Amino acid sequence: MTASVLAPDCQRIVSVLASDAGREGMRCRQLAMALDLEAVPAKVQGLRPKAKRLVERGWAQQVRPGVFTAFAGPAD
Repeated sequence: MTASVLAPDCQRIVSVLASDAGREGMRCRQLAMALDLEAVPAKVQGLRPKAKRLVERGWAQQVRPGVFTAFAGPAD
């Protein structure tokens, strides 16, 4: 399944997390800046539940508390 099934906001989040910038993991503040959002608390806090929802649905992973990256998939 491709990310095109996701809502546009979630597609953008997955795209950033899958980029080179998100390879090591990103905090929501970094994610907000990468998405060209203001890094104000309201925007950052709005991204957190979306990122956690993407983790629950298998599109992203939380590598450390508060640090998200794209889901790499199962190792072969």
